[in-house]
Amino acid sequence: MNRRIAVLVFPGTNSEDETVRVLRDCGGDAELVWWSQAQQLAQYDAYVLAGGFAHEDRIRAGAIAAHDPMMDAVIEGAAAGKPILGVCNGAQILLEAGLVPGTGAVGRPTAAFTKNLPAPHFVCRHVTMRLAIRPSRCAITAALEPGALIPAWAAHAEGRLAAPPEALAEVVAGDHVAFVYAHPDGRVDDHAVPNGSALRCAGLVNLAGNVLAIMPHPERDAWNFNHLEHSDRGDVLSPSGGARLFRSFVEAVSSA
Repeated sequence: MNRRIAVLVFPGTNSEDETVRVLRDCGGDAELVWWSQAQQLAQYDAYVLAGGFAHEDRIRAGAIAAHDPMMDAVIEGAAAGKPILGVCNGAQILLEAGLVPGTGAVGRPTAAFTKNLPAPHFVCRHVTMRLAIRPSRCAITAALEPGALIPAWAAHAEGRLAAPPEALAEVVAGDHVAFVYAHPDGRVDDHAVPNGSALRCAGLVNLAGNVLAIMPHPERDAWNFNHLEHSDRGDVLSPSGGARLFRSFVEAVSSA
């Protein structure tokens, strides 16, 4: 029997449909679970928190959703070793819940994805994420090659990793920076960072390696038709580009 993946829908989530589609196209048994169905979440083997504006991002991005009843199952699942992926708003929620980087107690965040710099404005641009950890450090990236490049779209006003200096030092020491922003050729420098993120961070992983939070949207660069040059890529409906990360996630779920 296939292991089941729940894509959580909070009030305001808006990237859930394409997230379910790419997971299914990559071989995953994924389905939507709405906030009114929170009691069903324990039945699932893995969780994906999609992008959007959960609870209108009141107070700050992800802060209210981190205390939504749906997160009870996510927190329990994280402790049990279930694979959990958060994308954009989902990543913000995971940080606000203290699940990532997980250097403090659950419910007590030590870092956040906050307002972009140098100007606090919405960023919408194509980016490349480079895997900054050994693939096996995170179950969700284990099927990728070292230094894998994942194309995605940055679409956020609050995507900058920020934390006190001592917390950032813990992030570095614990090897929690899973992805950094890079140029398409893999070079890493400050010019590739769209939002002033500390440590050039595009994604964080917890200590156990089963919870991954990434800010850019790989599901928006997940099929051949998402590419201008798709005409030489074969079937325009075939998964490509950012789908590689979801395929690796599905493999992690299958082997969990």
